[in-house]
Amino acid sequence: MTEITAAVLEGPRDLSIESIELAEPKADEVRVDLKATGVCHTDHHRYVGTSDAPYPIVLGHEGAGVVDAVGENVTSVKPGDHVVLWVLPFCRECAFCERGNPHLCSRRSAVKGGTLLDGTRRLSRSEEKVNHFYGQSSFASHCVVAEQTAVKIPESLPFPEASLLGCGAITGLGAVVNTADVSTGEPAAVFGCGGVGSSAILGASLAGANPIIAVDIEDETLATVADLGATHTINSSETDPVREISRLTDGGVKYAFECTSIPGVIEQAVEAVQPGGTVVATTTSSADPLQIAPGELTYGKRIVGNVGGSAQPSIDIPRFATLAQSGRLPLEKLVSQTYSLDQLDEAFEAIENGNGIRGVVTYE
Repeated sequence: MTEITAAVLEGPRDLSIESIELAEPKADEVRVDLKATGVCHTDHHRYVGTSDAPYPIVLGHEGAGVVDAVGENVTSVKPGDHVVLWVLPFCRECAFCERGNPHLCSRRSAVKGGTLLDGTRRLSRSEEKVNHFYGQSSFASHCVVAEQTAVKIPESLPFPEASLLGCGAITGLGAVVNTADVSTGEPAAVFGCGGVGSSAILGASLAGANPIIAVDIEDETLATVADLGATHTINSSETDPVREISRLTDGGVKYAFECTSIPGVIEQAVEAVQPGGTVVATTTSSADPLQIAPGELTYGKRIVGNVGGSAQPSIDIPRFATLAQSGRLPLEKLVSQTYSLDQLDEAFEAIENGNGIRGVVTYE
């Protein structure tokens, strides 16, 4: 057992920083000395209680750090390696994993009960088990994860930016370059410009999409994404985005990336794409039904789901990390503010107030 410092959530908004115990990694696992963890809306849903969580739990699923111990079967990383922790543990054995779709792993729900992929826990305090989150729990000084979710990155990439490649950034980037496979010159729109949406704009810029239309309700956010590659911005609280997109593109975009999970916004995205166009739904936390007229789909419009950027983490995380390292992918522009672990409540408050694109907890 190793004593670690962790943010333990006992119930909605009941968070404490305390010392707990972390068991040693098993044969196919890696222990990571964490250096940074992004603060995501997915964590916030559990923090406020709008999504179920098994308490007590240590949240955090966008971690980056340094490997400090490995199990006897681990071959892909070694102590001292810098790694990003991917959000979606996967088994490497099911049909989806074998054909290169680990984001669709048939065991993907195994970690939702608060365990690691093998169904057990490594966290405890005074013999009480503490639950994991997405097989990671990176709001802590250290964590244990499955080998395949710890992906080596260049040592020169700063940890705050690197951490975003674990979930938010790769979800948005991958929505564009993997799920949609956008080509140069194709028109695209992004609805909702938080962490995932801003990353989708970066991805659209990388892919050479034109125009790139950003839609949000906050002028400050729109000003920020204009610096990320958006060629046009629309404040949808003031302007009908469907009508304006049609005007700007002479009939609609080929791709719309919906990053709010609000059914009404998804419906707007469907209206905003041209015949044969595709709507990529990048976040799906809402349980409310969609109301889409069948006629909207008659002429080849499609709605496609996107989880984890449809990524192969061992390929895509190093690819995006290298682009960031070279300056072609300015992930640092997504980091709005850094926090210490004992400021995690403040980071969640910033999400509630719509402040910034992404807060990141850093560990010294």
